[in-house]
Amino acid sequence: MDQLCRSCFQPLTIHKCGYFSIYNDSDEKLTEVLLKLYFEEISPSHFKKSYETKAELKEYLSFINTEIGDTSKITGSIHHMEQPSQFEIYSFNTLYEHTFHEKYVHLIKNGNFTSFLQPIVKMKNDELFGYESLLRSKDQSFYPSQLFEIARKTEMHSILDKKAREVAIKARTNKIPTGIKSFINFLPSTIYNPEHCLKHTFKIVEKYNVDPNDLVFEVVETEKIHDVDHLKSILDTYRNHGMKVALDDVGAGYSTLDMLSKLQPDYIKIDRQYIQDCHINKENQVFLQKVLYLSTQLNIVVLAEGIELKEEYEYLKSIDVTLAQGYYIGKPSPNPVLLPETLC
Repeated sequence: MDQLCRSCFQPLTIHKCGYFSIYNDSDEKLTEVLLKLYFEEISPSHFKKSYETKAELKEYLSFINTEIGDTSKITGSIHHMEQPSQFEIYSFNTLYEHTFHEKYVHLIKNGNFTSFLQPIVKMKNDELFGYESLLRSKDQSFYPSQLFEIARKTEMHSILDKKAREVAIKARTNKIPTGIKSFINFLPSTIYNPEHCLKHTFKIVEKYNVDPNDLVFEVVETEKIHDVDHLKSILDTYRNHGMKVALDDVGAGYSTLDMLSKLQPDYIKIDRQYIQDCHINKENQVFLQKVLYLSTQLNIVVLAEGIELKEEYEYLKSIDVTLAQGYYIGKPSPNPVLLPETLC
């Protein structure tokens, strides 16, 4: 199951009582640990233990995790019937994370989400250009970064990423006028087959009658991209449907700057570390000038994010950075700010 496309992954069910199976590929230490826990040896490769409560199941999972350490090669199943089906078999790590983060798994699957909107302005005339859409729960019951980390651990990041895209597109309805851009984050690692995995997103665009040209899909974790050809196919798929694309957190790493010429995104967002104190930090200024020069050659629009000081904003404006975003301009809000107060 873990080898399937993550966009097809469905949360496993943690039964209140049932059976816990472990599949062992000739690991003597694992066999010893399972026998200590009185697992029944169904076959040389299959061990099974019944449990009466979720607390008991957690004890078994914790003990195995502590005793074995590296559980990456172990598979297993939490099942209600005596014998699990092939669709109930997962990696040990997936079983562990789903059991211990069941509340968050439920939230990812069934939670009520909304988008907070952070303004982006044109630096030349201080006019509103667009908003970045940031996922939040309506009851503010979690930190977004924590939820995305748990989604990654539980193999549910594709589900959450897809929901975030849908909520961001829906958030434009009766809030953001045509012509104002929405920057929407996405994780390339969750998209195995662009035409298939993004079909849902394109249907949502049609459903809410959004102009595709007003949507900018923004790659997060730019520094962690290894398969440039696959990423290019994702970006091309968005473009083929009339949408724009951006690279987020562009830094000094060779792989990131080299990507600009290979991928030629419509926008790049400069990592906050090069924006902080840019009005006085010479190294940051050299980097910014380099990126501006390269972007001009490739016809890419530069966006400086994480601006917190007036002095940073004014310096970036003086060197002709096109777009700006940050707390100095406006914080994320459930309702769009039409014109940031600091620039009035």
